[in-house]
Amino acid sequence: MTASSAPRGPRRLWMPAGLLGLAALYVGYSWMDPELEDKFQIMRTFSAVALCLLLLPVWLLFFSGLRWRTRLASLGAGVLVLAGLVTAAIFLLRFDGQSGNAIPRFVWAWTPAHAGDRALPMLNVLAEPGQSKADLYSVSPTDYPQFLGRERLGVVRGVYLERDWKAKPPREVWRQPIGAGFSAFAVVGGHAVTQEQRGDQELTVCYDVATGKPLWTHANPVRFTDKTGDGPRATPTIDNGRVYVQGATGILDCLDGATGKAIWSRDVLKENKLPNLEWAKSNSPLIVDDLVIVTGGNADGPSLLAYKKDSGDLAWKAGSDKASYSSPVLATLAGRRQIIMLNANSVTGHDPTDGTVLWDYPWPAMWPKVTQPIAVGGDHLLISTGYGLGTALLEIKPSSDGKQTATELWKNLNLKPQFANNVVRDGYVYGLDDGTLCCLDLETGKRKWKAGRYRHGQVLLVEDLLVVLAEEPGDVVLVEANPEKHIELGRIRALEAKTWSSPVLAGRYLLVRNDREAVCYEVALRADAGSTKETEK
Repeated sequence: MTASSAPRGPRRLWMPAGLLGLAALYVGYSWMDPELEDKFQIMRTFSAVALCLLLLPVWLLFFSGLRWRTRLASLGAGVLVLAGLVTAAIFLLRFDGQSGNAIPRFVWAWTPAHAGDRALPMLNVLAEPGQSKADLYSVSPTDYPQFLGRERLGVVRGVYLERDWKAKPPREVWRQPIGAGFSAFAVVGGHAVTQEQRGDQELTVCYDVATGKPLWTHANPVRFTDKTGDGPRATPTIDNGRVYVQGATGILDCLDGATGKAIWSRDVLKENKLPNLEWAKSNSPLIVDDLVIVTGGNADGPSLLAYKKDSGDLAWKAGSDKASYSSPVLATLAGRRQIIMLNANSVTGHDPTDGTVLWDYPWPAMWPKVTQPIAVGGDHLLISTGYGLGTALLEIKPSSDGKQTATELWKNLNLKPQFANNVVRDGYVYGLDDGTLCCLDLETGKRKWKAGRYRHGQVLLVEDLLVVLAEEPGDVVLVEANPEKHIELGRIRALEAKTWSSPVLAGRYLLVRNDREAVCYEVALRADAGSTKETEK
């Protein structure tokens, strides 16, 4: 053996073998953990691969025992291969947004690109004073006037859907392009109002439900852009003929529901010197008596702000936590009417008259809080968050100081919705546990079943049935609200791209949308299940 061919030292092959083995075990354990969310499984996989890419060259250069010529040649070859793969990816792939797990999505570079909201014609539909285009005063029992419906619970009562979609499938009424954003529809009197982005204009648009024709628009010259998607997030609220809507940058508008003309407007974040949230303002305004309630910004208070709904004057502001992506909800807990708010690090109950904090429950985590809290059973409150935090049931009781206290009855990881909302029926909770539909016993928190992979979509309860809008593709799925097992009754392909907006059912009209397209279906109703005259229209 010549000196030039002799190895410089022991090869220590156990080092790369051990590193790869440990990485494989770590990744395998992560993917076998049934309660670890997809987001964290993918993050752990990426971190394991990155660590191997970092440590293998260290072994090669300093511990492999190979000749230096071989070490450098091998390292150079590895760098060239990696650079080639990166270069190929740059030329062959195109970034196409993020999934609900915040994982980058890529498509082939030659895949036709979506034209986007900038390619859509700018809507400029105005009604002259005295020439009303829409009647938003006539509210019927089957209207859907705000985010998640009349009670802000994601529940439609008194409407009974046909269970056999093969025999009586939903009939498509209209389909059309829509501007960017994740707002849902609010529906009153056959008129559907939503937010969308077209170019540099953030729009509130009123559509005719029967035809899809735009009746009026209101525009603000702002645009929010981030890697999850552009445009407004919040759903409008319709009250007494007016539309209250908050855009992605914090502009709160009160609009005439007949014409779309502004009655008053407040730039909530700017006026209160509050920074915007990372993924924009997403809360839908809540009407309580003569007030319109919205949330704060990415600062330690105020977490809630109340404006006079007729004039826009500031009535009060309260709370010391940062805002979240959830919307305020009105409920009565332990005999006391209050505004419930899921904040960035807490859940709080507020007196509607002045915003006084009645109780405070810590709910800390570094991840966003989105899922709406649900008041159940008179003095119980269900709260949920994804990203490893889970679901808890709180009991609210009066305290000696005239306020209230919150006590945790149970908390577990059996339901971890990221930004899907849960629904409750007959003592059972239905929601998307990291994208898979599941059912929990409300009293104990025990999981009854988990099945049906719909990813990070949304769930709507319509009496005894669940309408699930899947994330991607945007299928509308009919599921029985059955605590014993998962029974899927029907499915239609409604939308193709990522779908995060909540589905809306107003009478027999089902409206769904994403950041590209809106669709209206007429769904068949069961005539023998107590349908009202309004649902038969």
